[in-house]
Amino acid sequence: MNTHYTATAKALHWLMAVLLIGTLSVGWYMTDLALSPLKLQLYSWHKWAGVTAWWLLLVRLVWRHRHPPPALPNTMPAMQQTLAHAGHLLLYLLMFSIPLSGWLMSSAKGFQTVYFGVLPLPDVIEKSESAAALLGNLHGLLNLLLLAVLAAHIAAALKHHFIDRDAILRRMLPDFGKKKP
Repeated sequence: MNTHYTATAKALHWLMAVLLIGTLSVGWYMTDLALSPLKLQLYSWHKWAGVTAWWLLLVRLVWRHRHPPPALPNTMPAMQQTLAHAGHLLLYLLMFSIPLSGWLMSSAKGFQTVYFGVLPLPDVIEKSESAAALLGNLHGLLNLLLLAVLAAHIAAALKHHFIDRDAILRRMLPDFGKKKP
């Protein structure tokens, strides 16, 4: 029985982690800036990262479907297993819905998303101030929820590693050339 994630799953996980932290950081920083070329550039980068995260999520989902993750250890209490599965499901739902809410918000504000300044994505809803405000609030709330779920995810991984001293965290860490037993 395989107890570790595949190298591809690990790479997708850590790539998404870096992308999410970067996108969240830029998102919070840019919103309070005065209108300037820097703010416009950061908004573009934020949108590009969001679109990339959404596509990367789809790749992750296909990979995960074809390569199921290793089972949680039988020694883990059933409630912890249920919480772990629920937390992962919530992370996937947020990684899907946050970029989508951002795209909808941009459309409602009348600002088309142009991926890497080259590929214009279609506006998915018509320009509407009320929809833009609603979607802006939704986007912000979903990001706050993502921060909370990410904090719980990281805390649980660290708890397993430092308190429970089990292999839950190690099975997602890069191998760096280690030979498996």
